[in-house]
Amino acid sequence: MSKKQPDWTAQLIPFQSNPSPSAEPFRHLMTYYRCAIMEVETKFRVLDVQMSLHRESNPIESIKTRLKSPESIFGKLQRRDLPLTLESIENNLFDIAGVRVICSFPEDIYFLAEALLRQDDVTLIERKDYIRNPKPNGYRSLHLIIEVPIFLQNETRRMKVEVQFRTIAMDFWASLEHKLRYKKSLETNKDYDEISRQLKNCAELSAILDRWMENIRGQIDGAREI
Repeated sequence: MSKKQPDWTAQLIPFQSNPSPSAEPFRHLMTYYRCAIMEVETKFRVLDVQMSLHRESNPIESIKTRLKSPESIFGKLQRRDLPLTLESIENNLFDIAGVRVICSFPEDIYFLAEALLRQDDVTLIERKDYIRNPKPNGYRSLHLIIEVPIFLQNETRRMKVEVQFRTIAMDFWASLEHKLRYKKSLETNKDYDEISRQLKNCAELSAILDRWMENIRGQIDGAREI
């Protein structure tokens, strides 16, 4: 018989007079984050179509979205020793709503990021460029924390969304690295350092591939203009 999972949503709602607090406010908050994801995704869909008018291909290969699970939210608050309240979630966790934009070339990433940030209703909260400054393990991506408005029936709310930009090569490496890194057998593997070294080498090779393909595109575009 499977062990019953804890009701994380109930634990996230502070006790008041009701000894069995409702999870409804938490569900409402998660709905707001879903709306923010849809808002940001739509912005990128529009940019992709508009930019394709001036070039032969679309800058965006794919868009992935995700909403953190209650278990992940609750665990992160606990690890940071933060209050288990809705206010604490909104004020301290900026990656609950996530949008990942996959591009063909690194220059498309910066082009899209700047186009997004020029929009009047988008506020930049935080920027981390792991493309120009990769993590020690080789991870590369451009991360933005932005705040966008969502327009509800009787109010407008501003919600934070984490946006990650990657090329196809960056995303391929990050996905495989995550699968390999967190295999249980790797935790006790004597060759852990060697595997880490090989994974970093793969990241460097994928960066070379990105630059190489971008140079080829430049040569093709240059020849087309002649």
